Amino acid sequence: MPSPRAVLWDLDGTLIDSEQYHWFAWRDTMAAEGVALSHEQFLESFGMRNDAIVPRWIPGISSEASERIADAKERLYRRLVREGGLAPLPGAAEWTERLAADGWRQAIASSAPRENINAVLAVIGLASVFQAVVSAEDVTLGKPDPQVFLTAALRLGSAPARSIVVEDAAAGVEAARRAGMPSIGVRRKGPPLPADLAVASLADLPLDAFSGLLK
Repeated sequence: MPSPRAVLWDLDGTLIDSEQYHWFAWRDTMAAEGVALSHEQFLESFGMRNDAIVPRWIPGISSEASERIADAKERLYRRLVREGGLAPLPGAAEWTERLAADGWRQAIASSAPRENINAVLAVIGLASVFQAVVSAEDVTLGKPDPQVFLTAALRLGSAPARSIVVEDAAAGVEAARRAGMPSIGVRRKGPPLPADLAVASLADLPLDAFSGLLK
């Protein structure tokens, strides 16, 4: 039997856009620590792991204090998501549901904390289409290291060559390349990503986008 077909989805910026909630959560959490965070500083850190972000803004901070601040930020983020709501980005619900109906296995492969991923999936109503979730707690190395994608493929029982990565960041596309996986790059602003297939929106993908990458 051939290896199952799989799709490994990045979350923020790919399936949903919760950048504003992250900004509000970091801004208010850092203000409580006496740090006036600029939006530019926030943007420079977007997509990084929390254990790398906090020491950028508070040099010399202990790992315990850094973890406390990061946990406070994530609690606030989840509250904002639940109170303010979220909608899938254009094409996200349609594609994940279509792939599920066609028998593809799907996983979330994200550097976000598991509680955040669960909160987002509950709010957007797509939890049932994913057979696995790989989060910050499951890996030790962030993208562009391929660990998150290799872990997700292993949990789905799919070979790397039959696991398609969908990403909105260059580091994620590079992680897919290092993992030996085909990739779809979705970038709403700026030049196209260096993926096997690059689009500005999931809604722009042709009907054979996923099956075509495995031929």
